[in-house]
Amino acid sequence: MRDGLRVTALAAALIGWSWTAPRITQRWNPLPQAMFGNSVVLLNRAPLGLSPPTLSKGLRWGSAAAVPVLLAVAAGVAIPQVRAGMAGRALPHPAGGWLLLHIPFGTVWSEEVAYRAALGAVADRAFGDSAGRLFTAAVFGLSHVPDARAGGQSVPGTVLVTGAA
Repeated sequence: MRDGLRVTALAAALIGWSWTAPRITQRWNPLPQAMFGNSVVLLNRAPLGLSPPTLSKGLRWGSAAAVPVLLAVAAGVAIPQVRAGMAGRALPHPAGGWLLLHIPFGTVWSEEVAYRAALGAVADRAFGDSAGRLFTAAVFGLSHVPDARAGGQSVPGTVLVTGAA
């Protein structure tokens, strides 16, 4: 029962944060995002898997997962309509800041530690391996509702695609 309450509270906090974080000035956004993710990990005593042998296993899985993504991006860029759509969009300013700070720390690190490490561990304890993964995927998908709405994207599609990721 205690694990069920803990995972529900953590899921609510993560979804609530996803509605709060976009209101933070973009200039400062990576810092509170990373701090929030780190706090979630510390409060839940979640394992990060950054020591052998889990690190090498994670690097192998991550590399294997990255290959199809890179191939899909490369194939997509080869399509003229995709290239034209990309050229028509404005890059965030400064682009280097987004590539070196906002994306790796404000998005990737904070989401990986909050969802995969913390929520994943707590959901696994509460529901077991398979149900815990489904719960974590659902919460991750639901946390992207504000982004989908802000971008005028399909909310159900965004929830399904991000949840599957």
